Amino acid sequence: MNTTVSRRPALAAALVLSGSLVLAACGSGGSGGNDSDGSPAAAPVIVAGVSVTRDAALHDALPDAVKKAGRVRVATDIPYPPFEMYVAEGKTEMTGLDYDLGQALGAKLGVKFTFTAQKFDGIVPAIQAGKYDAAISAITDNREREQVVDFVDYSVSGTGVLVAKGNPEKVATLDDLCGRSAAVQTGTNQQKLLEKHQDACRAAGRGPIHIQAFPKDSDAQLALRSGKVVADVLTKPAAGWTAKTADGGASFEVVDDPAAAGGYNASPNGIAISKNLPQLTAAVQKALQQMIDDGSLAAIYGTYGAASIAVRQATRNGAVD
Repeated sequence: MNTTVSRRPALAAALVLSGSLVLAACGSGGSGGNDSDGSPAAAPVIVAGVSVTRDAALHDALPDAVKKAGRVRVATDIPYPPFEMYVAEGKTEMTGLDYDLGQALGAKLGVKFTFTAQKFDGIVPAIQAGKYDAAISAITDNREREQVVDFVDYSVSGTGVLVAKGNPEKVATLDDLCGRSAAVQTGTNQQKLLEKHQDACRAAGRGPIHIQAFPKDSDAQLALRSGKVVADVLTKPAAGWTAKTADGGASFEVVDDPAAAGGYNASPNGIAISKNLPQLTAAVQKALQQMIDDGSLAAIYGTYGAASIAVRQATRNGAVD
């Protein structure tokens, strides 16, 4: 996505692996003591098998409006597996990497991260309008978006190409989409990548990519299933998850281009936060860094088969030119 891009972390302290994950509390706070203000410390919250304890200092550093509300209003485009998903078809309960990231951050900061579904191309304008405080939706951190929102980067990944099982059209690289129809989600980095690649198609003497843009990636997948397109272009983590889980792995596969092992144009994905809430941005960045340092970020990502996209440093506005 959304790089869009495309889509979860946690925190605590010492990581123990032996069938289950246990993280000791880090920072102030813990189940038995008091926070810095003298109030009873909140009990740890378990997110994707990881124990997350509130950090009183980070809670105190939040904007007054957020502390008073007790929540951070978060926009997300759903479904976009493995980042955003519903627990079951027809249900409204959410799950996924980004959702778990939000729950872990909320537990660390001592507030709720409440998620609301929002079409991807409307997320940033909605934050600007004050409808949401933040967005966690595998959004690519780029210079254009940094002009209107701030980012705390939490993963790095690129674009992948999803094709029908067996790859009947023999798609091996992005160039193989020239002269063919490819599906993509509207407003994503993947759409921009395909539009930019048209010049390469022309230079190679091949026809342009016939880009079919859809409101949701699930619509793009349907176009691939029905044979209307030869590929669905989306973030590589999402492509891998879809290939692994759709119909038990029987419907799709991911094109692995050796020249782009992590995906085409790999770039940082960030938590987008309103520029009117710099204290929230700072607190989220510190909380995320704690999760990186104690291993809980990678542990939560690992439950979605995406540990490799976890960042090693929680950077702010780290778009790559």
